[in-house]
Amino acid sequence: MVDQPTAAVRIPLLGATMQLKYLSLLLLVIQNVGLVMSIKYSRVHPADASTPYIASTAVVMSEVIKFAVSLVGEYLYHTPLGESFVENFKVEFFNVDTIKLSVPGILYCIQNNLLFIAVSNLTVAAYQVSAQIKILTTAVFSVWMLSKQISMLQCVALVLLTAGVAIVQVSSIDTDSESATGGNQIVGMGAILLACSTSGFAGVYFEKMLKTGRKVSLFFRNVQLGFFGWVIGLATVAVNDGQQVYEHGFFQGYGVAVWTAILTQAVGGLLVAVVMKYADNILKGFATSLSIVLGSILSTIFFGVPMTLQFLFGAGLVLIAVYMYGKYPAPPKQVSPPQYSPVSRDDPEAK
Repeated sequence: MVDQPTAAVRIPLLGATMQLKYLSLLLLVIQNVGLVMSIKYSRVHPADASTPYIASTAVVMSEVIKFAVSLVGEYLYHTPLGESFVENFKVEFFNVDTIKLSVPGILYCIQNNLLFIAVSNLTVAAYQVSAQIKILTTAVFSVWMLSKQISMLQCVALVLLTAGVAIVQVSSIDTDSESATGGNQIVGMGAILLACSTSGFAGVYFEKMLKTGRKVSLFFRNVQLGFFGWVIGLATVAVNDGQQVYEHGFFQGYGVAVWTAILTQAVGGLLVAVVMKYADNILKGFATSLSIVLGSILSTIFFGVPMTLQFLFGAGLVLIAVYMYGKYPAPPKQVSPPQYSPVSRDDPEAK
């Protein structure tokens, strides 16, 4: 069956009430655009040009914040009265599920590092459009790992998605994207393809764990993921950037834009969990489309990146594909009732 969103939940906001699913989608749009814009701005206008910040340290801080927020959330909302939080934590953390979650935890850490590389080498608009290729990778891994069915229209949507991303990348080459971004488009596109592949596999693996593993809260799952994220992240810093950290410090080059990127990345995983619970695929697709449009407009305003007809055509194909993929899922499997053969009254075995 297709998962249905939870019944409408309304919360007070500025003297009125608003459905939580719409608020979560609005926050998701702000998070998507804010993350990419803050990373791009921190690269184009560094706080200290002589010692730019190290992206791997920003990933570590993001994972630490996600770990801490999830731990507090687990304590406040999922610790029964009269029970020890520490004892419950030991029982849930020190078991085989935590070891299994090391796989997506490590992959998400790799993905976050690739995100900084991709945004540093692509325009904001090109990144946001190209990042939708994760729909394709997620679909492939869902069919393979979860035996998920894909409808014919969803297959058409995946073809349109691939074509749209290709057109956007070609248009970026034609408009001399390298001079506009200060990076290398081939490096950026390679990073985004790897990021979408790790994201697709990790997401499907995590979904399978939620369905087959121990029944714990999403807060605790994020505690487990965050733990592996910052541990592997620190190892990455030590191996790749240890000398720079030793010479200039862990927080070298940090400014408002860097901390904004860290915070928006940290809350992103928790926000997606809320959207998955309260919104449907069509609304999520709409939020994605709005993020692309808003990101393209802001990229033109703040970074002077031109919007060509070729880019707009490719982006349009991607928007249509995102809508189609969420709108036309495969129909649920029909379970046939058991067939009974009529038994003759003259049959001696029936007596």
